[in-house]
Amino acid sequence: MHASAESWPDHVFHLLKDHGISTVATVPDAGLTKLLDLCRVDAGVRVVTLSSEEEGIGLSLGTWLGHGRLLLCMQSSGTGNCINALALPAATGTPCLMLVTMRGEADETNPWQVPMGRAVRPVLEAMNVACFEAKTADQVGVLFEQAATLAFGEGRAAAVLIEQGVLGVKRFSE
Repeated sequence: MHASAESWPDHVFHLLKDHGISTVATVPDAGLTKLLDLCRVDAGVRVVTLSSEEEGIGLSLGTWLGHGRLLLCMQSSGTGNCINALALPAATGTPCLMLVTMRGEADETNPWQVPMGRAVRPVLEAMNVACFEAKTADQVGVLFEQAATLAFGEGRAAAVLIEQGVLGVKRFSE
């Protein structure tokens, strides 16, 4: 199937298989459901549910040291939990590939999501994470390919940030 005919989760799933990623670590988010479901039914992919996103940084290093590859999936609010841990891939020169569903952007209805949503990119970049922002569904797979190539080819931390408009706005009621 041509990439543009695939949904972004299907495209990313095929790319993670192409890149030899056999472990997906996540604190689940509704925006990641389809991708995580695809991973769960594939015997070649292990999905690890984390209690905190920062655990995924250590798991990424451990997976790499064991000659495997990991994708860390989370919502943007979880990136705040990872900041200190992101010193690990920066200091060791090991890959850390992240897929981040954004919150706190235009039309956000949950005020608690806004501060971290605005801080994600500058904070990740301060921790030497290369950021790739997907503004449309068609960009997600293309940018995931670039981020995976950078992470695993150069031993870098890289994150694909999927803008809230790609996922749809979640409604929050008080």
